[in-house]
Amino acid sequence: MVDNEKSCVYKNPDAPVEARVKDLLSRMTLPEKIGQMTLIERRVASPAVIADFSIGSVLNAGGSWPFEDAKSSDWAVMIDGFQRSALASRLGIPIIYGIDAVHGNNDVYGATIFPHNIGLGATRDADLVTRIGAATALEVRACGAHWAFAPCVATVRDPRWGRCYESYGEVAKIVSEMSSLVSGLQGQPPREHINGYPFVAGRKNVVACAKHFVGDGGTNKGINEGNTILSYEKLERIHIAPYKNCIAQGVSTVMASYSSWNGDKLHSHYFLLTQVLKQKLGFKGFVVSDWEGVDRLSDPPGTHYRNCVKIAINAGIDLVMVPFNYERFIKDMIDLVESGEVLMTRVDDAVERILRVKFVAGLFEYPLTDRSLLPTVGCKEHRELAREAVRKSLVHLKNGKYGQFMPLNCNAERILVVGTHADDLGYQCGGWTKTMTGESGKITIGTTLLDAIKGAVGDTTEVIYEETPWKETLASAKRFSYAIVAVGEAPYAETPGDNSELIIPFNGSDIVTAVAEKIPTLVILFSGRPMVLEPEVLEKTEALVAAWLPGSEGQGIADVTFGDYEFRGKLPVSWFKSVDQLPLDIDANGYFPLFPLGFGLNSDSVENSEPV
Repeated sequence: MVDNEKSCVYKNPDAPVEARVKDLLSRMTLPEKIGQMTLIERRVASPAVIADFSIGSVLNAGGSWPFEDAKSSDWAVMIDGFQRSALASRLGIPIIYGIDAVHGNNDVYGATIFPHNIGLGATRDADLVTRIGAATALEVRACGAHWAFAPCVATVRDPRWGRCYESYGEVAKIVSEMSSLVSGLQGQPPREHINGYPFVAGRKNVVACAKHFVGDGGTNKGINEGNTILSYEKLERIHIAPYKNCIAQGVSTVMASYSSWNGDKLHSHYFLLTQVLKQKLGFKGFVVSDWEGVDRLSDPPGTHYRNCVKIAINAGIDLVMVPFNYERFIKDMIDLVESGEVLMTRVDDAVERILRVKFVAGLFEYPLTDRSLLPTVGCKEHRELAREAVRKSLVHLKNGKYGQFMPLNCNAERILVVGTHADDLGYQCGGWTKTMTGESGKITIGTTLLDAIKGAVGDTTEVIYEETPWKETLASAKRFSYAIVAVGEAPYAETPGDNSELIIPFNGSDIVTAVAEKIPTLVILFSGRPMVLEPEVLEKTEALVAAWLPGSEGQGIADVTFGDYEFRGKLPVSWFKSVDQLPLDIDANGYFPLFPLGFGLNSDSVENSEPV
């Protein structure tokens, strides 16, 4: 090192964080500062790139692995390699590595996959969500990453939105309560903690990221990356409110939204990013752009890039998720500063915020992976926690004509299990599992619904499984005590998930009615949102359960359907009668849903329909 370590305040772990930040900032050149503002994808990261450009952070896209089915230990080798390159630089500033751990460390093979947020919202259990955050933090740190791009605290107002399942619910109260994931990921700050200041408790915690600021769940017609049209008063009450709770927990980072507010894109919104988030709400961490979010400030994206960078940085973006064209970004940033179009004070503010989070997270003292955490990945304790979450997330929508069909008899002589989703772990987990959009099949370690049913029934019970029911099977329907039909959505994410029809795919409704006409039937719906429930489906089925996207632990479904535990879930969103009603607004006149927000039957068939 060029600097004398004894004279470097920033290298002194006992010095106050702000003193360390200012000392390090004073030693940095402009290219080193710009490097800290640059977030690149692992595929373009190399020792030379990290060293030559003073790169401050690295991430991986969903499906960008060291190699397919790489284990956490393999990830740790890769990330530590990036880290050692950063530590060998002139100032030795560690990188922060970010990963899309949105329902467990879902990019990594063998990690525990928890229910997606829509299911967690159905639990109304903030303590459960905190415990999930703590478990996720351990599994993220075990793979070498320091930063989870979670939680999404969007308030979803329209299920047609392709990211509906990333939301905890349709009202700010539910979302705010479930944002306790922040305290699970980062640790619980002490009472004397300064509001708005970033907080990370220690080496078993990760930097959290509240996203996507702001209004992404309220776009017109639920169009992803669309336009949220409403007054500031409503924006604050419905969409900004959960961020206040995140900030009170010391959330360290906030990600800007691709979407717009009243026609103005959030990545260029000085009023919301700087005046509201940083000044009014007092947020002292850093604001990160979304993937190529700066590029999307022009049409077509990527044109007039220099101007896009200028607008975004001046609006309040501190760290730019480039993620590939880092040389262009760095060149344009240096030119913008040297020309005076971006002031050095803005650059220094951004870098101070980034360094503050790195110091708070302990990266200067403990930059490399703690391999002692590897046994936590997919461990029994975490899988039991995920199973508990599945149990609590199930929403019972119908239970026979007289409320006597459920729970199911686990000692029945013969049962029929049918459907595309009964034995498909990838469908059960949904999007953001292994890849961004998710996949079908045995994509990770876990238990499907069919596995769980076979494990729950008695030794003498015969379980017959057919993905699509055979005519011969239905013709001999009297052989079966009952049927379980599992249907739902294929995995998706973001814009490809936008859906204006919301019909159960794979002829789901037809499969349900074909079976239910012949055999008493429980339907288990796997989806990231409410779907169209045809009158025939509701009429002919004996019981109906919304299982959302439960993740890797299918036993949680069997636990409740066979009566070992009671149903507890309550709808986190209103269930529409037809898509023509959308968007439904609980506060508006003419609110006539199929099932209201808060609806859920318990095991005694007592309706539970509190507003939230």
